[in-house]
Amino acid sequence: MTTSPSTPDFGNHVPTEVVFGSGTLTTVGKTVARFGSRCLLVTGPKTGSTKSYLDRLTGYLESAGVAVAHFDGVIPNPTTDTMSAGAQMAVEHRADVILGVGGGSSMDAAKAIAVEATHDGSCWDYLFYRDVAPTEKTLPVVAVSTTSGTGSQVTQVSVVTHTETRDKSALYNSLLFPRVAIVDPELMLSVPRHVTACTGFDTFTHAFESAIHVNTSVEIVSMAWEAIALVATHLPAALKDGADIEARTALAHADTLAGICIATVGVTLPHGIGMAIGGMYPHIAHGEALALNYPAFTRFTYASAVGPFARLGRLFNPELESVDDLAAAQRSCDELDQFLRDIGLWMGLEEKRVPEEELRALAQQCRVLPDYMNNPRIASEEEMLQLIQDCFRR
Repeated sequence: MTTSPSTPDFGNHVPTEVVFGSGTLTTVGKTVARFGSRCLLVTGPKTGSTKSYLDRLTGYLESAGVAVAHFDGVIPNPTTDTMSAGAQMAVEHRADVILGVGGGSSMDAAKAIAVEATHDGSCWDYLFYRDVAPTEKTLPVVAVSTTSGTGSQVTQVSVVTHTETRDKSALYNSLLFPRVAIVDPELMLSVPRHVTACTGFDTFTHAFESAIHVNTSVEIVSMAWEAIALVATHLPAALKDGADIEARTALAHADTLAGICIATVGVTLPHGIGMAIGGMYPHIAHGEALALNYPAFTRFTYASAVGPFARLGRLFNPELESVDDLAAAQRSCDELDQFLRDIGLWMGLEEKRVPEEELRALAQQCRVLPDYMNNPRIASEEEMLQLIQDCFRR
C-alpha cells in the first residue's frame, strides 16, 4: 500500500511528562514523592547558578517528606568515575528515585547512576551497542533542566566518557526516559553568556540534524523547524540580556522540542564528530565541539540536502527567497558562519588546543559512533579526515 504525502508514516514514543513554565520548580517535591521517598539529588558543584536555587530545591523535597542525599560531583563531559561515585552514594542512601538537576551533564549522570546503582558492573557495561541492556530495576529519574541545550530532560540517552580510553559514548534505552521533566525558565536567568551560547547552539543542532536525518518524518520536521526558528530569533536576545525571560522561555521551549526530535530520530554527522572531540578533549564543551565542526559539515552536506539547507539560508537571510534552492542552500553555509560569529562561537580545533598531529586519530574516532551514517551524505574514511582538517584552523 502506498501512503499519500498528505498522510505520511511516522512513529513517536516520548513518554516523559513535561511540566513547563516559570515557577514550576515549586512542584519538584510532590513530583519526586510520586516515585519514592529516598532521593539522590544529582548536580554539579554547589557554586554559581546551582547555589542560587539549591536551598529552595531541597526545601521543596523535604517539605514533601523526601529524604535527600546530595551528589554534587558532576563535571562537564561526565566520566565513568563520576557515575560510579554517584552510584555508590545512591546505594548507601538506599535511594529509590534519582533527581537530576542542571544541564545535560547532570541529567545524563542521573540516568547513568540510576542504572549503575541497581545493576552489576558499571554503567559503561550497558552502552547502546552492548549485548546487556538495563532492566526494570533501573531507578526512576526526574529531571529539572537549568540550561536550554541538551534536551536530556526528554530523551532516553545518557552520554558518558570513559576516563582511561578517552572514549565518549552513550547508554540508550527507553527505561532512561525521565518520568517527569520540570522545565522552569526562571532557573536559566543566571546562566552565563558563553554557556547560553553553547547550549543554545546545541539546541539548534539537535533540531537541524533531526530535520535532515535520513529517517526523519513530517512530524519531526515540523517540530524541528519551530525549534530552529525560536533559536535563531531568541538566542541573540538572551545573549544580549540574560535576564530576558521571554527569550529564556522561548529557548527552553526550543530545547524541549528539539529533545523530543532527537529522542525520536536521532542526530547526524556533526554529533558523531562532536562526541569524538568531547571524549578525546574533555575541556571542550559539547556546544563548542559542534560549533567548530559545523562550517565543515554544512559545506560537505548542503548539496545532498538542498531543500532543508535552502530553508535554513532563507531563515537567516530572507533576501535568499529571490535565488534558486541550490544557490540558497550554498549560501546557507555563509549565513550559519555569521550566526556562529554573532553568538561568539567562531572557533577551530587549533584554538581549543587540539594537537595537529592527533587529527588522524580524531578522524578515526569520529567513525566509531554510527551518527555519521544518518547524514544525507556519508563521509568515507578519507573524507572524515578532510572534515577534521577543515575544522582545525579558523
